[in-house]
Amino acid sequence: MTGIRIGIAQPAISDDARVNGPKVRSLMKKAAAGKARLIQFPEGMLSGYAKEQIADWSQVDWAAVRDELEQIMALAAELELWVVLGSAHPLTPPNRPHNSLYVISDQGQIVDRYDKRFCSHTEITHFYSPGFEPVVFDVDGYRFGCVICVEINFPHLFTEYERLGVECLLLSAYPVDSIFELKARAYAAINAYWISMSLPAQTADLMPSGLITPLGTYAAQAESELTIVDLDRDASDFQPALTVARPWRTTALKGEIYRARAVTDPRSTNHTTP
Repeated sequence: MTGIRIGIAQPAISDDARVNGPKVRSLMKKAAAGKARLIQFPEGMLSGYAKEQIADWSQVDWAAVRDELEQIMALAAELELWVVLGSAHPLTPPNRPHNSLYVISDQGQIVDRYDKRFCSHTEITHFYSPGFEPVVFDVDGYRFGCVICVEINFPHLFTEYERLGVECLLLSAYPVDSIFELKARAYAAINAYWISMSLPAQTADLMPSGLITPLGTYAAQAESELTIVDLDRDASDFQPALTVARPWRTTALKGEIYRARAVTDPRSTNHTTP
């Protein structure tokens, strides 16, 4: 196999890390049994998500969150499985937590953490501290990036990841409207990369979790708590998008092909002459 197999989780999220943690580990085991190399979870999976499960951070047992996270890390090493896990990440009081995705390697180490950069109005005024940096990481020769939920409304983030060479963007979310799906499919097709959406069971009525191809079509949609799917950059269906469209758009964005062909012509500069 020239591609990589990933697991996309669509579990229900509770307000109790002692419930969420075992669910994460159960799905990790299923993903590993299915030969997946990476499993992705929704926004807020471990801690619970603010505005939905969490009304105030004082209700969160941070010691339990940390203990469950450490157990997840240990299992990742045991299963030799990469894990991308949504959770609030506590900071030093009185600073609010980050809304984060932990990137846990198949050695059981947190190798990076994506902190949501563009939070909603309610998030930034009542619940979270913002992050400021993109996150990319490589698994078996494939490059992944991370975004979270409402960041779907900021196109430059998706273009940034294309410039960083991302082949599959991991979009973990707790969506509130069905147009979210259309935006994700458009970004996948425009940037010619895969987008993996991991969403909670609570939002399945709006759209399923799933893997969107560089053509903007679905490779798989969730029908249960876990979907296992392959992505393969060498598949013939994706060659025009990956080997023609994406390189051309990269060249076009640099602008030199246009600057080199600029003309000096009064009929060009005069915009009011028929």
